[in-house]
Amino acid sequence: MINPDYEEYASKYSSEETEILKQLNRETHLKIMQPRMLSGHLQGKLLELLSCMIKPERILEIGTYTGYSAIALAQGLTENGILHTIDINEELEYIVRDYIQKSGLENNIKFHIGDALQIIPQFDEIFDLVFIDADKDNYINYFNMIIEKVRKGGIIIADNVLWSGKVLNEATKNDFDTINLQRFNKLIKEDNRVENLLLPFRDGLMIMMKK
Repeated sequence: MINPDYEEYASKYSSEETEILKQLNRETHLKIMQPRMLSGHLQGKLLELLSCMIKPERILEIGTYTGYSAIALAQGLTENGILHTIDINEELEYIVRDYIQKSGLENNIKFHIGDALQIIPQFDEIFDLVFIDADKDNYINYFNMIIEKVRKGGIIIADNVLWSGKVLNEATKNDFDTINLQRFNKLIKEDNRVENLLLPFRDGLMIMMKK
């Protein structure tokens, strides 16, 4: 949703991607379907900076894709911090594990393959930072499942909440992703457990802080 000229200018005057993330960005676009799902340079840098500000001990990521955002978020971990990332797509395991190893973060990033709704309840941990970027029909379920696993003052970020602008209009009855994102945005605005900011950046980031 960003004007391409603005995005190019912003990229030019932002800190560069690391070499590993450049390689992963390139390989994802060359080999993987729907490469636009990648966080990419600007969003990746935003996630990295937020993580570095928070200095999390524990991060949960729901939706790994090829691992770009996991590697970006892991830059802010404390020395012995752990990032748990979950994805249901087994076909992308090879590229995720390859780049986790190349990044030198194999001791800090724990990659889980399977249904997040089944995996999350197994975590007996309190998270400092959560990033939700998975199937849109379960955004509300993910939020309800993780809110009590986030510390007071912890941050939750949900991606794609503007959904290419579709959330601005009344969705057709079969446009389930748009309907679910509209419901999610409304739920977050009305939930008194969090302070929130819907940031109109890229495809929309809902940033929440647990009270």
